[in-house]
Amino acid sequence: MTPSSSHPASWVSLTALGRLYGISAVQCGRLLHDAGLRQADGTATDLALEQGLAFQHQPARPRHGPLWAEQGCGPILEANGLRPMATHTLVQQWVTLLSALDEGSPSICTTAAEMASDLPTELVAPVNQGLRAVGSAFQVPEPRRNRAGAGRGARHRSSSVSNEGSTRH
Repeated sequence: MTPSSSHPASWVSLTALGRLYGISAVQCGRLLHDAGLRQADGTATDLALEQGLAFQHQPARPRHGPLWAEQGCGPILEANGLRPMATHTLVQQWVTLLSALDEGSPSICTTAAEMASDLPTELVAPVNQGLRAVGSAFQVPEPRRNRAGAGRGARHRSSSVSNEGSTRH
């Protein structure tokens, strides 16, 4: 695979790939090496080339390492616990907002729970982890998975009970 056969922005240097995840090129290279995609000398492995995860200039020049497929290598880095910096920044912003709302202020008329309802599902776990890290007692409820027979009515009933604080007789 060549860089021209894919969208040009998807091919990045090792430095740029690491920067997307907030790590150095050295750390990024180690993770790719551990995944069997990069050799000790910095060149791409046959596996990386065959899977279209890397493009190596021919002949390999010492100062020009391979280019890496951002979308293909991203899941490998994420499997090692990394998140793209844009996601990391978004998580930090949600943590700051929700912890401040949980503390409360007379001039703010919304609650952390109300704001948390707008939190994207994929950010719930990292935001809760961040809230714990800053010592906030507030936690965003884990999203409920829809099961057969469970619909809006079931969710509405449970939220009305929790909002009222007691059940009616």
